[in-house]
Amino acid sequence: MVMTSRERVLTTFAHEEPDRVPLWFGASREMWEGMQKKFSLDDEGLKLKLGDDFRPVHARDSGPALKDSANRLGIKREGIGCGQALNHPLAKATLKEIHDFPWPDPKWYDASGIKAQVEARKGKYAIMGGLWSPFWHEANDLLGMENLFMKMYDEPEAVDAVFEHLSSYYFEANKRIFDTAGKYIDIFFMGNDLGSQNGPLVSPELFRRFLLPHFRKLIELGHAYNLKVQLHCCGGIEPLIPGLISVGLDALHAVQTTCAGMDLVQLKKNYGKRMVFNGGIDSHHILMESTPEVVRERTKEILKIMMPGGGYVAGASHDTVLPETPVENVLAMCDTVREFGKYNNNK
Repeated sequence: MVMTSRERVLTTFAHEEPDRVPLWFGASREMWEGMQKKFSLDDEGLKLKLGDDFRPVHARDSGPALKDSANRLGIKREGIGCGQALNHPLAKATLKEIHDFPWPDPKWYDASGIKAQVEARKGKYAIMGGLWSPFWHEANDLLGMENLFMKMYDEPEAVDAVFEHLSSYYFEANKRIFDTAGKYIDIFFMGNDLGSQNGPLVSPELFRRFLLPHFRKLIELGHAYNLKVQLHCCGGIEPLIPGLISVGLDALHAVQTTCAGMDLVQLKKNYGKRMVFNGGIDSHHILMESTPEVVRERTKEILKIMMPGGGYVAGASHDTVLPETPVENVLAMCDTVREFGKYNNNK
């Protein structure tokens, strides 16, 4: 039996084998718009062409207008893509100044339009919603990365206060969204990049001490609304995976296999029955630099490793596939997933 995309994804998240492996495709704005122009397709038409099983929905930011090119935390950025923070508003703040900081208001998010966004998809697709909730990134921006690490040892109460304010803001904002539209959403999707090419940016010990309680709070919020919870996290984060499993995380995206500890065979063996893995098809050396023939062969190899027992969503090893990537390679990946990702289970 051929499943709908939603059925396919939810079966996979239950660690059962669907009709075929679900497909995920994310791209930079430039890559996406270039593909739309190439094929003369709108957003939905391009998703259908690629076979993407997921559809995002968004709450509206109804807060006051931003000033001086700064974000909601007063942080200015410059550079390619999201760029780098140019200022660190809490770098020298006292504990009182942290508590008195003008934190964003969760009431600024309006989810009333999500129902219409979902109904337009006719119930066929896995719906992702909620805020990105990057409390780790924003703590780095507010304090400065080196300063944050030093304060973990010298002023742990200040670090706790920053994380608590950030995670509480995202908890309340997401709660407002889920109160309004949780019944229309399948997956709470958030993101915090915790890894480098060579391993985690923070030790497992510091991760458990400072960050894991806040992940637990947000994950349990999603589960309270019967949502699956998926985390985008770049880099070599294998040492952090047991902690994320312990607080109930359902899925990890995007599985950078070129980073330390991210070997797919070992990830599947050690965690595949408890964690859904989403991604793993190298977006740099394979998708960007190779040929469609190489993409097909590598995608087939990854499917063979990750398919058994369900729990795998096929896609690139980073959500923002870049415009340098040949469109022919993207099509080769997607076509191969649809052709060779089928389960022989008569469903």
